[in-house]
Amino acid sequence: MTPAEIAIASAIGLVAGLLGGMCGIGGSIIMLPALGLLFGYDDSQRTRHHLYMASAMLVNVVVALVALRQHTRAGAVRGELVRLILPAMAVAVVAGVLSSNAFPGTVPKLALVVFIFAFALYTVFTTIRSIPDPPPEAQRRSPALFATFGLVTGFLAGFLAIGGGIVLVPLLQVAARVPLRNAIATSAAVMWLTALVGATLKIATLPGLGLPISPALALAGAMAIGAVIGSTLGARLTHRLRLPHLRLAVALALAAAGARLAGLF
Repeated sequence: MTPAEIAIASAIGLVAGLLGGMCGIGGSIIMLPALGLLFGYDDSQRTRHHLYMASAMLVNVVVALVALRQHTRAGAVRGELVRLILPAMAVAVVAGVLSSNAFPGTVPKLALVVFIFAFALYTVFTTIRSIPDPPPEAQRRSPALFATFGLVTGFLAGFLAIGGGIVLVPLLQVAARVPLRNAIATSAAVMWLTALVGATLKIATLPGLGLPISPALALAGAMAIGAVIGSTLGARLTHRLRLPHLRLAVALALAAAGARLAGLF
């Protein structure tokens, strides 16, 4: 990579880490559109998107780990939920990665765009109709429910190369009635492990897709430089800022990036 490319990738990682650590959304949903728009693709099948997916998944490990330190200090991680979600999510992320490898890069790229639009709509809705933090006694505690969350989140995380927090946090908050900050912290605790599993598998299977491993690692390393700084700051701000309004701004910016990535303007 050239110095200019390293600087661009580090800047992408910084923004992804900041917003990912702050909002519990991992960072891939920011990294992948940015990589596609700034670094581009080599062919009509968008094969290089698989390389970007591998790099982003690896950086998600860094974002989640750094954020987890801050959440742990704040006492926000729910260990009992981590133990219920993690096994199912780890298995499902493998299925998601292998499924994404069966398609040309255009398919997971377009699926990501659709997912970004869905996330933006959901965020607008929940900002207009604010979801209050429920009392502790209102939380649902079914192990089967949390295992289902893990299966759904893990598959989407593997197929789209997202960290999974962008799916898991709303599920925990809305369906299981877990307070938002606990949901964000618990998501980070699960995500660093499942992202490590998914990233390892995705990188190992790149040669089978006709892609080299070393550029993916170099790109991930450059983004990780910025992600460490951004995620540290973002996780601290989680416990200080009005998150719904921040998530709305992030969602609208992502919707514009998704539209650009899809070639709508």
